[in-house]
Amino acid sequence: MKHVVVDPVTRIEGHLRVEMQVDEASGKVTDSISSGTAWRGLELILHDRDPRDAWAYIQRICGVCTTAHALACVRAVEDALGIKIPKNGNYIRNIMAASLTVQDHIVHFYHLHALDWVSPVAALSANPEATANLQNAVLKTYKLPFSGPAGTVTEAFRKEVPRATPSYFKGIQDKVKAIVESGQLGIFSAQWWDHPDYNLLPPEVHLMAVAHYVEMLDKQRELVTPHVVFGGKNPHPHYVVGGMPCSISMDDGNSPINTARLDIVDRAVNLARTLVNEYYLPDLLAIGHIYVQKGMTDGGGLAKERVMAFGQFPLETTSTTQDGTFFKNLLIRSNGVVENFGQGVMKAKFTEITGDDLKDPEVFGEAVTHAWYEYEGKDGDAQPRHPWEGQTKAKYTGPKVGTPTDWKELNEKGKYSWLKTPLWHMKMCEVGPLAHYIIIYTKAKQGLLPDMTWAEKMMVDQIEAVSKVLGLAPEVWLPTMVGRTAARALDCQLNAEVEKFFFDKLIENIKSGDTQVASMDKWDPSTWPKRAVGVGLYEAPRGGLSHWITIENGKISNYQCVVPTTWNACPRDDKAGHGAYELAMMDTKVKIAD
Repeated sequence: MKHVVVDPVTRIEGHLRVEMQVDEASGKVTDSISSGTAWRGLELILHDRDPRDAWAYIQRICGVCTTAHALACVRAVEDALGIKIPKNGNYIRNIMAASLTVQDHIVHFYHLHALDWVSPVAALSANPEATANLQNAVLKTYKLPFSGPAGTVTEAFRKEVPRATPSYFKGIQDKVKAIVESGQLGIFSAQWWDHPDYNLLPPEVHLMAVAHYVEMLDKQRELVTPHVVFGGKNPHPHYVVGGMPCSISMDDGNSPINTARLDIVDRAVNLARTLVNEYYLPDLLAIGHIYVQKGMTDGGGLAKERVMAFGQFPLETTSTTQDGTFFKNLLIRSNGVVENFGQGVMKAKFTEITGDDLKDPEVFGEAVTHAWYEYEGKDGDAQPRHPWEGQTKAKYTGPKVGTPTDWKELNEKGKYSWLKTPLWHMKMCEVGPLAHYIIIYTKAKQGLLPDMTWAEKMMVDQIEAVSKVLGLAPEVWLPTMVGRTAARALDCQLNAEVEKFFFDKLIENIKSGDTQVASMDKWDPSTWPKRAVGVGLYEAPRGGLSHWITIENGKISNYQCVVPTTWNACPRDDKAGHGAYELAMMDTKVKIAD
């Protein structure tokens, strides 16, 4: 048995440390630890502040999600105070949310994840002419041109398409060769390029993927142009409680939103659609198909047992979340939990998440038994606490072996992470695009979505198309590591269409003469109740996100964030078992324990 430590893992919100006990003979991971090693304390920074300012502080909790936490925050405040935002404010927020998801997935696939299975070193032995032929074959075989809602299929803008000439790929190969021969790999350093799994892909696939890696370094920045136009900047664009801060005028050339700036947004929206359809999804399916053919369908873990989502994209505005109207007004109604999907879609169990569930401490809570926090008062750490009653009080106990600043081995029987453990009905759940898709597919197949929206139908069509490509049933390929990666690509394609859908609704509403973007009816604190609680929900690129706020006498008295990485990377629970990351590691065969 070998003890393996990877620290830090930096491709998530903050830094992560993982530890595994690996049976070197069988490659089986017998135990695992997932430890969040960064504590930010944004919840404490918000204490006693004006809730109208909270979004500006809280979105600094992450530099990857950019706008996600601001949106969840303003929704929480608006839920607490009963504020209904104008149509334009809702459409603009949805456009910004969808553009974040598209950019986030593309950056994750090419720049955070790709080098785990694509090698620039292996690309050096590729034949550029064969790579050009491969590029054309990939587009022909793996392009899945799903259309979104009616009226969004065509556009007048020039499409970005992958170049497929020997000279282009030879030029990329020469650049990579110069980097490798310099002895300083730069962005390609700190990898295990001699691992045998890199040989699963032909050299030409490596070269094609590296070329797209380089192209996307430039193209991805244009995808969040809507954040700059509507929110003033990226990352961390501006919001306002009650709507958005960008006034609209079709007559004033100096207005924040006018015809010229809407044209810029339109170009970014259509770029998103072409990048995912011409680059991302074909690349993903080509590589994923090879992995599936090689039998690499492990790493499912908790996804086979239980997934959760909150749903996404309010079609029109609502005033509160807690009364359930938020869930009834969604374009994508994935609010719920699916259990046992790995046993087959018709054997899976769906449980809806309602407004009443959000208020029930028996349904949602956070435990700190294995987290470096403590709960004061009755029961102490013994019981999970509902986020509105949650506390952020640090209690660092150090490692089992090592020093407080030089960990050798963490204590799986004690506290070992700066992440709390979120629970649904005292159970662990995995969140993310994979969960989003499993829930919609299960609901559709079990007849729980008789009036599917265009987006929900698109999700079902996507899953069945990929199942045909891979030659596997959804319950086989979806809850795997390949499935998680594929679900992000499908979610990217979906969100590109969602961007266009809400942009078209925004234009039509402006044409009708409505230019209001914010409601100031309850801006004055004198109109607020003495005490109010609220929750803001958002299906972020990494999964279900919730912000929970308590307002007393016009100030924030408590604030808790339950983020996707907390759900997935959390430490174990003595009753509920391991979290998603820990179970995924235990469900993945290790070839080289090093």
